Amino acid sequence: MKTPLEKIDWSELPEPEDNGAADHLTGTMLPQMQLSSTSGVMIDLSHLSGITVVYAYPRTGQPDQPLPDGWDMIPGARGCTPQSCAFRDHFAELKALGVDHLFGLSTQDTAYQSEAAARLHLPFPLLSDAKLALTKALNLPTFQAAGMTLLHRLTLIVRDGVIIKSFYPVFPPDQNATDVINWLKSGASTDR
Repeated sequence: MKTPLEKIDWSELPEPEDNGAADHLTGTMLPQMQLSSTSGVMIDLSHLSGITVVYAYPRTGQPDQPLPDGWDMIPGARGCTPQSCAFRDHFAELKALGVDHLFGLSTQDTAYQSEAAARLHLPFPLLSDAKLALTKALNLPTFQAAGMTLLHRLTLIVRDGVIIKSFYPVFPPDQNATDVINWLKSGASTDR
């Protein structure tokens, strides 16, 4: 049974602004490094062939745990569950459009991510960058909350280890999968 999407009025939350923090990513080759995944195997994104979609999110909450103080007032922080559920719900369509690999990415550890992956019935793995190795190597945009370094929400489209498109900022998060689908349908992923 799928977990229903959380009802959020996006107009009541501060919208993130494009501060240029992801402008450098398109054309960048992914570094060789192993990331822990909720599938139980280590993943090196640089070695994957074909089209890979990686959506980065700050952190998923847990139903029995409060969100960090002021979470809703951090532009773009709220919405990790709706974003993940949208990618889950569009998984088959993304595969049909040529996506070979799909991952969520956060700085939470794999044990924490595993709870969310199971609760949300995600058909794809979540990757942990708890040591911030990929974040630092790619200079991904981050912010601090409750003593944690968290990723700003962004999505990378990768072809054979090279980033060919970045979506940043992502808002509202529940539309991110649709934005990726529309970009794939435009044929831009096949441009050389």
